[in-house]
Amino acid sequence: MRESSFIKRNLHRWKKIQEEPTEDPDEMAERFTGLLDDLAYAKTFYSHSKVTHYINGLAGGIFQRIYSSHQGEKNRFSNFFYYQLPLLIRKHHRLFLFTFCYFLLICIIGAFSAAHDETFVRGVLGDEYVNMTEQNIANGDPFGVYKDQNPGYMWLRIAFNNIRVSMFCFVFGIALSAGTLWVLLQNGIMLGSFQYFFFSKGLGWASVLVIWVHGTLEISSIIIAGTAGMILGNSILFPGTHTRKDSLKRGAKEGLKIIVALIPIFMVAAFLESFITRHTSMPVAVSISILALSLAFIVWYFIIYPIRVQKQGYRLNTAGKLIKPMQL
Repeated sequence: MRESSFIKRNLHRWKKIQEEPTEDPDEMAERFTGLLDDLAYAKTFYSHSKVTHYINGLAGGIFQRIYSSHQGEKNRFSNFFYYQLPLLIRKHHRLFLFTFCYFLLICIIGAFSAAHDETFVRGVLGDEYVNMTEQNIANGDPFGVYKDQNPGYMWLRIAFNNIRVSMFCFVFGIALSAGTLWVLLQNGIMLGSFQYFFFSKGLGWASVLVIWVHGTLEISSIIIAGTAGMILGNSILFPGTHTRKDSLKRGAKEGLKIIVALIPIFMVAAFLESFITRHTSMPVAVSISILALSLAFIVWYFIIYPIRVQKQGYRLNTAGKLIKPMQL
């Protein structure tokens, strides 16, 4: 085939590839394969022609896009935790603050109720648990409940339960956020009365050193899961300029990202409760160190770091994709 005929036959397709780039993987692969065939033919019959260099440039451009997409997939996991999740958290910082204040208020109400009604703690925690704990206190081992089970089984059971509660917090947000507030109310009342119970027995400080070794991560994560549920519910209540359907999709996607990110934290909290908390006589310095590190992590990753990422110029576009400073 003469070179002019070869060019005339394929020029329209080459122009389309050059002027209408695609991100569709199947079409990109089809174009790349076709260009390789053209390049092989051109190198065989027109090795020193400009058309050979032209086709080689088109194929090289597609190869670069394929390679860049591959690199992007490799970095997607780290980008999520380094940039996208912190920016999502920053976007909803006010809602995080509201959820925290609401949960704290409910805990105070729970403690106040327990202080003014002797039957309240039993009504919330159950007679069996209260009787068992009182027996443990009488035996000189008030936190013996953490030593009764196999640590491995206990780890899996507690992690599953906490993840289940977080999912309830999120999914129940579909009831215009009221479901999430109800789950938080139940857990807040329970925590407030539980903590007051130990203070009333003169074990307040001891309970903090033991229970909050794992409770810092666990309770913080429950509050954060509550925020995810509020994001879902508020997306229906306050759609803004979007339709309620589109707003709901956006809220569900954002909330679910937060819930998924909490799973490793719940696993660590369950590990601490199963393997560390059972050592109730550990040195005070060790307890305080674990508690402080856990609190520092929550404050850093969910409050300070998101603000820093935003100040560095990173943004999320309307589709939730990461926009780096150089792309602004």
